[in-house]
Amino acid sequence: PGTVENASIISESTAHDGNRLWIGNIDPKITEYHLVKLLEKFGKVKQFDFLFHKSGPLEGQPRGYCFVNFSTREEAERAIQCLNGKLALSKKLVVRWAHAQVRKKFSYPHSSTSPARAVTSAKIRAIEAKLQMMEENPDDSYSGPSAYVYNKPPERKRWEPYSKSHHSNQSRPRKFRR
Repeated sequence: PGTVENASIISESTAHDGNRLWIGNIDPKITEYHLVKLLEKFGKVKQFDFLFHKSGPLEGQPRGYCFVNFSTREEAERAIQCLNGKLALSKKLVVRWAHAQVRKKFSYPHSSTSPARAVTSAKIRAIEAKLQMMEENPDDSYSGPSAYVYNKPPERKRWEPYSKSHHSNQSRPRKFRR
């Protein structure tokens, strides 16, 4: 008896990754120190991860969110109730259960919804529509865009260094003129 209830409690705690919370929408002026001091009011902070930009133009600046692990679930729940939506300097904090990041294995696109197939099928539909329009209107009165314009390679001019008369004279040797 009670196995289903216990199973749901176990899955809930793993979904919440223990007593770990995600705190977002943090004002950039709030320091790591001030945030830890605020969180310690709700219980023992076991782990605290305040994230900073690692590269780019914002390198070294806070990312605007952090993770915190409390000793007990009750402490974490109390922090959610008290801090979620609370104005901290200029922004309202968002406090939620942290979810474990699921890493997906890379796989090559094989479904019909892959971008390459979607583009190809769109081109095919455009060409079919153009052909149907040409069948319905055999005269050349249609002045819409051509289906072939999009795939047309850029025009290249040929450079001919010699005129045709020079080509015919090249076969026989010429005397050197001074």
